[in-house]
Amino acid sequence: MIMKNPPDDLPIYRVLTGPDDAKFCRRVSEALALGYVLYGSPALTFNGSNVIVAQAVIWPADKAAAAGSNF
Repeated sequence: MIMKNPPDDLPIYRVLTGPDDAKFCRRVSEALALGYVLYGSPALTFNGSNVIVAQAVIWPADKAAAAGSNF
């Protein structure tokens, strides 16, 4: 069954941010497992002591269309 909306009242567009570590990778993996798809490339910056990553994810309106998109 394809869900039209994200579960748990989550927004259709999310930007996940945090230190570039295993915890951040798990958060992105969890979003993908829920059905979100990556949107664009990750962004990285250095705050003087850590690399900080940002990755946007979106809830596809049509998963078949998103599978063939350039997300």
